[in-house]
Amino acid sequence: MLEFRNVTKAFGETVAVNGVSLSFTPGQMVGVIGRSGAGKSTLLRLINRLVSPGHGEIVFEGSNVATLSGRDLRAWRARCAMIFQQFNLVNRLDVLTNVLIGRIGTAHTLPVMLKHFSAADRAAAGLALDRLDLLPQALQRADTLSGGQQQRVAIARALLQNPSLILADEPIASLDPRNARLVMDALRRINRQDRITVICNLHTLDAARAYCDRIVGMAHGRVVFDGTPETLTRSAIQAIYGDEHDDDAVDENLTSTMGASLVARAQPELVAVM
Repeated sequence: MLEFRNVTKAFGETVAVNGVSLSFTPGQMVGVIGRSGAGKSTLLRLINRLVSPGHGEIVFEGSNVATLSGRDLRAWRARCAMIFQQFNLVNRLDVLTNVLIGRIGTAHTLPVMLKHFSAADRAAAGLALDRLDLLPQALQRADTLSGGQQQRVAIARALLQNPSLILADEPIASLDPRNARLVMDALRRINRQDRITVICNLHTLDAARAYCDRIVGMAHGRVVFDGTPETLTRSAIQAIYGDEHDDDAVDENLTSTMGASLVARAQPELVAVM
């Protein structure tokens, strides 16, 4: 289990995460929602220690992640794979090599940088690409792929880390609706089949409601909602996205949630397992 215990992170005078206490049950798919600047990205970056907390503990299986350094920190980052909005692929390299870079956290760095990969690693990378319907593109340069394909390559790279957690920071924010659906389908499938915990920052309520077991809403660095999609009421949305002077924000995001049924109808296989 992953736990936040009264965690605070400030950047100068700006408090990005403010006294957050949360626990994440293994195997959950959690959507984190909120306005821009609510603290969503900082929350994920605290988990894999791209930033360190100023106060509090982040505990995973009895170990305080906030105190890790050196080899232990590298091992932890390998266990919690990170997927970014902008894919973070090496454009000049082929797709297969980009996936194999996922081994850098669990293998010696020099062989990885020289592209000296074992047959077992190459087979694992091919399997990961096949799961994401990208094996035919394995030898293409990464920059020849569409945005949605590149994000699925990033997911395949994450799988090669054999992670306990997958952290996805706005993974569909720059994608069109079809590619967004393919990426979210892939994350949900991995969550269900591999029982890997997925914590995903999302900018649309329809995606959070359609794909996530649990939704965490943040505002001004604090958790203001934590529950199932069914309990995400209008008042809860109000707390996340606006106050009594900002009804337009609530109306916009409530309308977005109404699209969830359309997303679900487009994915009967997803509905069958939810």
